[in-house]
Amino acid sequence: MNATPNNPQNSDVVVIGGGPAGLIAAETMASAGRRVTVIEHMASVGRKLLLAGRGGLNLTHSEPLDELLRHYDQAEPMLTNAVTAFPPASLRAWCEGLGQRSVVGTSGRVFPASFRATPLLRSWLQRLDTLGVERRVRHEWMGWDTDGALVVRGPDRELLLRPTATVLALGGASWPRTGSTAAWVPVLRSVGVEVTTLRAANCGFVVAWSSPFTDRFAGVPLKNVRMSIGAHTARGEAMITSTGIEGGVVYALGALLRDAIERDGFADLTVDLHPDLSAPQLAARLARARPGDSASNRLRRTGLSPVAAALVRETGTDPAQLKSVRVRLVSSQPIERAISTAGGVALSEVDEHFMLRRRPGVFVAGEMLDWEAPTGGYLLQACFSTGVAAAMGALSMRAR
Repeated sequence: MNATPNNPQNSDVVVIGGGPAGLIAAETMASAGRRVTVIEHMASVGRKLLLAGRGGLNLTHSEPLDELLRHYDQAEPMLTNAVTAFPPASLRAWCEGLGQRSVVGTSGRVFPASFRATPLLRSWLQRLDTLGVERRVRHEWMGWDTDGALVVRGPDRELLLRPTATVLALGGASWPRTGSTAAWVPVLRSVGVEVTTLRAANCGFVVAWSSPFTDRFAGVPLKNVRMSIGAHTARGEAMITSTGIEGGVVYALGALLRDAIERDGFADLTVDLHPDLSAPQLAARLARARPGDSASNRLRRTGLSPVAAALVRETGTDPAQLKSVRVRLVSSQPIERAISTAGGVALSEVDEHFMLRRRPGVFVAGEMLDWEAPTGGYLLQACFSTGVAAAMGALSMRAR
């Protein structure tokens, strides 16, 4: 395949990656009058957004900004300016500007009123078309040539692009069928950029359940439970699976659980099956048991759901310890089955504009960066905010 010097549509900015971070970067720059081309190696853009929409498309969260920022943990200092500049209110306004009204759920999470991604993506692509953004699908970025040109492999030829600015928004390694294959990792490492190991985040964990337990309860939710590891707790709902456990409350503790497994070979998750009752109140309920009551009947008197009662029996927990049921996790699910990934381009590799220090004029946004957050709107919020921040960095290049 011969390399052909080319600059699609005379673009002066190239965005590589057609996910939320890449598309919002393209929109931001095109709205400022720049000629933008989006390079996407899949057959269409926005695939991960559409997959996320199957769960209602949780765009962001309505909690106060300082509380939201704390969910980014060690990456909070780096992400604060980006999220503050394009906060949840701006994301909701953007959504409504596309004709998609947003609503706040009972948990404080924010969704499109339709709870679907398709109408939003359709309107978004129409806006990008109006702004003159060119989309080149089935084109894969291969890195740079010796003269610093972007090498892009198309269906029938290889292009050499020399934009004034480039935004990389290629995602992590979860849901690879949407295009997040992490093929960019060796490309960046080959030019000296530090990329920390990609690991599964917001994923399920493996538990050695017995067959009778999973035969009956796989796919059944554990509702209104509090889970903890060490001093860290989260409350919500989890799901028993055929291989273990997953769900929002598990994801909230996921980084700690994953780190414990990597360190010790296992993680002990403590489950409070009755978070609204104190230990004395539970003891009083258990005391109502009649002589000769079976263990199942004793548990039933506490008001446990069938799956919760079965978990007590499965783990061999004394009925008096319903606030501290121990579930041992032995591994995390594969990264391909995770909702998101941890790891990526080390934050020390980018400046305050999200520009690579080793590649002036190249900016990084979204899940490529080394940050993670639980589900609840925090993932998409940071992808959109860093996409806007990278675009603003690219726009400011001429002024610097």
